[in-house]
Amino acid sequence: MRIAVTGSIATDHLMSFPGRFADQLIPEELHRVSLSFLVDDLEVKRGGVAGNICFGMGSLGLRPVLVGAVGPDFDDYRSWLERHGVDTQSVHVSARRTARFVCTTDVDLNQIASFYAGAMSDAREIELKPVAERVGGLDLVMISANDPEAMLRHTEECRTRDIPFAADFSQQIARMEGDEIRRLTEGAAYLFTNNYERALVEQKTGWSSAEVLARVEMQVTTLGSDGVRIERKGEDPIHVRSVPPEKIGDPTGVGDAFRAGFLAGLAWNVSPERAAQVGSLVATYSLETAAPQEYELSRVTFLDRFALSYGDDAAEEIAPHVDAPHLTRPEAER
Repeated sequence: MRIAVTGSIATDHLMSFPGRFADQLIPEELHRVSLSFLVDDLEVKRGGVAGNICFGMGSLGLRPVLVGAVGPDFDDYRSWLERHGVDTQSVHVSARRTARFVCTTDVDLNQIASFYAGAMSDAREIELKPVAERVGGLDLVMISANDPEAMLRHTEECRTRDIPFAADFSQQIARMEGDEIRRLTEGAAYLFTNNYERALVEQKTGWSSAEVLARVEMQVTTLGSDGVRIERKGEDPIHVRSVPPEKIGDPTGVGDAFRAGFLAGLAWNVSPERAAQVGSLVATYSLETAAPQEYELSRVTFLDRFALSYGDDAAEEIAPHVDAPHLTRPEAER
């Protein structure tokens, strides 16, 4: 299954605040906020929604096609992704710098973030047809948070060329209007949101939950520690519980890691429930690390945790796929 992932490619500047944002906010003064948080550390990491998703898919043995726009400072990041199984040949290089994500996380895992688009704004110039021709056709295009014009263009091109697509607004939903969200949603094979984004989709489009579901083939809603809900019109919802983390790192990119695992499950042709279970475990691996692309997946450990969370039969079903030749393996497993 050939999957292209369109979306942001960025450098993440991640900081940790040892207190609670809520303790610093005075309700009656929110109309004129001027705050500075003294943080404990700064991590500069590789990120961006599309980059994170492709890293996760590559770590599971797939060869995702990354589609996005970057600056001339992308060489090291490109090499990293290629070493982790990502096809970067369809990445557009702009004269502007690669996008920047600056995020501070407090002890309750609340986040305050800013995003500089930079080269990402040039993603609207990318056509999907040459990408499809280069790789011998596309079975699915993931349309993730990106330059809004690029998201609309890629969605329309998928419709025109009859390529199945997945809608994943993520952080861009905050700046989108109802008409844009309707255009990005209509006819999607998959609609990915978290619970808050789901409510925003309904509020901004004026559609009810049933009306949204009627316009997509499958709706996948992540619920944080409460797991994932999968819905299809005329069928009972499926709930998949999350995998408890062994430690807490940084939550940035956890949703992207889930999508990487879910898309891998689709490529393996397992059931949506099983795909969501794979996504949930990859998300937990991401949560346990300090940045979106710092986790490593080893076959034995992955399958052991999968079996512990979802049962031996479920682990047996995905085992042939997790046995990818280039899946990371500790020395003891080789």
